[in-house]
Amino acid sequence: MHFRVRVPASTSNLGPGFDMLGLALCLWLEVEAWINRGDHGFTSLTGTADTWPREENLLHQAFDAGREALGQPPLSLCAQVHSQIPVGRGLGSSGAAIAAGLALAVASAGEPPARLEELTSLACKLDGHPDNTTASLLGGCTLAVPCDGELVILRQQVHADIAFSVAWPAQPLSTREARAVLPREVPFDDAVANPRRLALLLEGLRTGEAQLLALGIEDRLHVSRRLALIPGGAAALAAAREAGAFAATVSGSGSALIALGPRESAEAVANAMAAKLESSAGPSVARHLEAAEGPPSLTPLP
Repeated sequence: MHFRVRVPASTSNLGPGFDMLGLALCLWLEVEAWINRGDHGFTSLTGTADTWPREENLLHQAFDAGREALGQPPLSLCAQVHSQIPVGRGLGSSGAAIAAGLALAVASAGEPPARLEELTSLACKLDGHPDNTTASLLGGCTLAVPCDGELVILRQQVHADIAFSVAWPAQPLSTREARAVLPREVPFDDAVANPRRLALLLEGLRTGEAQLLALGIEDRLHVSRRLALIPGGAAALAAAREAGAFAATVSGSGSALIALGPRESAEAVANAMAAKLESSAGPSVARHLEAAEGPPSLTPLP
């Protein structure tokens, strides 16, 4: 069996949507896979995938777990991988690898792509949180809430006029390091503020209203603490707003930053963030992106 799968990146922890809200973005992981008997392996790892581990890789682990969940016997996955998604920047590189492995498990079992939605809980277990994997598996903006061992998933509409600007520095930020700075306890006022702000953010995403997005994206649980780990991060978010963004925050655990704003300002906003990051931490990357709709694309090959 021979397939090609294309999976989007995702931003998570979007403002106060901590560990729940994910948004698929048009930055892609592409995998060409040969599925048969034998050992797992790679024929090539290019783009940002060149740093992937060849052993105990999430793509292979998700493929194995997906086939087991579908009641299928083990098979090997040999893959040629190219990725645009930077590793360790809070843009869901792990979630995309898991989504790709599960999509290939479904295809190799001869199941329809709709079966992927049944594997969102498994994807959450593999990644440790549901926001990135759910967005990469289903596309668009998703709110995934663990309840009694299962995921309750809401699809959030995103207004067509909202564009997304992303910038990240050369230095990655590991999820472990980003989680280590989070406090075990938070003030009651901060705990109450986040769900209130989340309601504003969701309505802002639906309507495209600048004020709702600006008010709704403010977070009191993780952003200020993680910004301290990103040299130039606070200045970059301020520069994004000055360049026309409605709202800006840390993408996932960082070190990438994301801004939401009008389409005509998206390139300038991305460049403004990258310039501030570069002045503090060296070469940085700027991208202006669209939301990625729909599940991973999967093509059978001869």
